[in-house]
Amino acid sequence: MPSPVPDSVPDSAAHPSPGPLEREKAHLAASRSALRAMRKDAEELNIADVTANWVNAEVLQGEIEARIKALADLSHTPLFFGRLDYLHAPGKGDGGRREGENFYIGRRHVHDADGDPMVIDWRAPVSQPFYRASKKDPMDLKLRRRFGYTGGELTAYEDEHLTDPAEAERASQLLQSEIERPRVGPMRDIVATIQPEQDEIVRAGIGGSVCVQGAPGTGKTAVGLHRVAYLLYAHRERLARSGTLVIGPNRSFLHYIEQVLPALGELEVKQATVDDLVGHVEVRGTDEAAAATVKGDARMAEVLRRAVRSGITMPQEPCVVVRGSRRWRVPAYELEELVRELMDRDIRYGAARDALPQRIAHAVLVRMEQAGEAPDDRVQDAVARNAAVKAAVKAVWPPVDPAKLVLRLLSDADFLAEQAAGILTPEEQKTILWTRPARSVKSAKWSSADAVLIDEAMDLVERTPSLGHVVLDEAQDLSPMQYRAVGRRCTTGSATILGDIAQGTTPWATDTWEEALAHLGKPGSAVEELTQGFRVPREVIAYASRLLPAIAPDLTEATSIRESAGDFAVRRVATAGLDTAVLAACDEALAKEGSIGLIAAEARIPVLRTALEAAGLSCLAPGEETSAGSRLTLVPATLAKGLEYDHVVLDEPAAIIDGEPDERTGLRRLYVCLTRPVSGLTVVHAAELPEQLTAEADGR
Repeated sequence: MPSPVPDSVPDSAAHPSPGPLEREKAHLAASRSALRAMRKDAEELNIADVTANWVNAEVLQGEIEARIKALADLSHTPLFFGRLDYLHAPGKGDGGRREGENFYIGRRHVHDADGDPMVIDWRAPVSQPFYRASKKDPMDLKLRRRFGYTGGELTAYEDEHLTDPAEAERASQLLQSEIERPRVGPMRDIVATIQPEQDEIVRAGIGGSVCVQGAPGTGKTAVGLHRVAYLLYAHRERLARSGTLVIGPNRSFLHYIEQVLPALGELEVKQATVDDLVGHVEVRGTDEAAAATVKGDARMAEVLRRAVRSGITMPQEPCVVVRGSRRWRVPAYELEELVRELMDRDIRYGAARDALPQRIAHAVLVRMEQAGEAPDDRVQDAVARNAAVKAAVKAVWPPVDPAKLVLRLLSDADFLAEQAAGILTPEEQKTILWTRPARSVKSAKWSSADAVLIDEAMDLVERTPSLGHVVLDEAQDLSPMQYRAVGRRCTTGSATILGDIAQGTTPWATDTWEEALAHLGKPGSAVEELTQGFRVPREVIAYASRLLPAIAPDLTEATSIRESAGDFAVRRVATAGLDTAVLAACDEALAKEGSIGLIAAEARIPVLRTALEAAGLSCLAPGEETSAGSRLTLVPATLAKGLEYDHVVLDEPAAIIDGEPDERTGLRRLYVCLTRPVSGLTVVHAAELPEQLTAEADGR
């Protein structure tokens, strides 16, 4: 957090008397001491006499180690960032509040040796007014105090008297400073700056799924991560059993956000990309956009369903089971009835195949009973394992290898035509058919879209395990089949879907959240829209929003609460001087505080890297922001989504547009790149800008 701004905070904060500020510092020191004591207590736990066996001991020791890790005192992370002073005696269910009591709000719970709270977890119900109380609705608060920090040291405070009519409604300067604090390194939490509309989403119940349409800079990614932390606090036992998962668009993005949840004390949340989820085969190939679009179409689910069931045949011979001296015969027509009954129930292929031998065995037991025998369940299980029954099942309901099935579907034109008849056109079938069929699953050059098809086929055979909660970020870029793959991971759980229709940059990007939610298996879920920006400077978001009528005409234009308009410049240069001008813009940005992102079209990255090296400027790749030695990251436009930098130098917008398959996708990609800065943006171009930006750029 920043140091105080004397002209922007009330007298008590700008010129604090030694008493109040020193008392707050003393409470911080005491709280840190209490946290260290809590960690020491955990380290000294002896479980030798409380576990029944080594398995219990292993589990309990793992929980203790996780507890110790979660109680680490991060010296540069404020232990608490606010204080609430309440007016009245407690009501029912308020956690034991007493009249006139105050609570310090922080990232984790801290208690003293007697068990009394010194810091309250931001997720606790008593903390909620810190985010939502206002002059119109004080929520029983007398005072809300925000703290300012510099390098982990408490340096200022700012008071808001919510019931004092003489005090005008005003923006918090410490809050504004925290929002605008330079971004260096990976993404950080926003626990001290969550806004009321964000808090409503964060604290939404676990019973339903929530979709967040968020314009750039509205904090949708942070909201999703803090929602996970809140749900783990409110439903820890439930989610500990079922699991949670954060899904991001790529590895660079996951590296960028990976420190947020640990900073909030949550260490066990897994992170993955969609490719990770469906990584059943090695992906070594790529698809043309047309082929990937067809493979990602929801109609492929029915094609695969047909293909999985294509091997089922009706029995032509009876099943004869020999037990001792007796022979029991189940005729072909009765076997066919059993097969058709299982097919009509539309249960998963593998479950039906497992059920068929038991059905046949039951038919045999009926005959045994009719003959005067008294077989029990053990006899039925033995009959189900009989060689004749196994042979009958294998003949009519053969096992299916999902990868081999998809291999055949993409390699065998006749098989594909049979399964896709009436679903895909002949042209679409030709588009996805491999020109060079592979001989085996291992030798095949699978693409990412192929892996999703295999995942769908696997789920048709055996149910995919479901998690308790899934967060899906940058969801607008997923294909219908990818949505289905994610949806399979939360069929019995809930989901938080995050994205921005205007930032959809894949040929199959969704046009409406209603359509996406249907593919995800969460139709009717609430769709919340965040339009108030906290990250992108006001002038920058206004400039980028000029593209909205062309890329997402139905979306509400974002606004920014940032008081600073930000540094913004659009510079046209001669083609021969483009690289020099870009380097000069980077030099200017490096003279300021914070991180710098040089964003360029994929084709321009090698050229710019060479130019940077020649100029003696070191740079990082996306995802390496934690590395020391450079504040400058060279970012391909295709990887910019979800990232943010204090200053962005945007190289040649026309090249970014030309690098996409069509103009609309190119303009969406440009919109993404324009909205990455926190403090300043410099656009450097030699070619013409798109017409939507030309008028705004004139004269700059």
